[in-house]
Amino acid sequence: MRLIDGEGRQVGVVATFEALRMAQESEMDLVEVAPDARPPVCKVMDYGKFKYEQKKKTHHTHKTKLKEVRLRPHTDDHDYNVKLERAKRFLEKGDKVQLVLMFRGRQMVHKDLGRKLLERMVVDLQEVAKVERPPKQEGRRMTMLLARK
Repeated sequence: MRLIDGEGRQVGVVATFEALRMAQESEMDLVEVAPDARPPVCKVMDYGKFKYEQKKKTHHTHKTKLKEVRLRPHTDDHDYNVKLERAKRFLEKGDKVQLVLMFRGRQMVHKDLGRKLLERMVVDLQEVAKVERPPKQEGRRMTMLLARK
């Protein structure tokens, strides 16, 4: 097998028992890197550390998700601020935020109040967000999509 030592230097073609001996002397593992190659390529490394670094790499690649923040036309200031901070945290993490304004009963008459609330949210988030989809009425729901700037 072709062997690569712990520092990344190529040792050359060695016998399997010799490669195992070298790995045991350096208190590391012998890992087959390219089994299809002729001769197969093996590397002396700390396999536990290698697996940890691979997991860490995949963990840091954040995929954009769609998060939803629900509001009502008569949301109080404190509740509004809580929703605002939650949306800001989602946006800073890299997620998209869909603001959903839910209307009940006679609230449908005051769609302008709902639109003003969504516009207020956009103004408050303007340093971290941009409007990807403007407010759109869908039955009893008004939705708006925000993305990170």
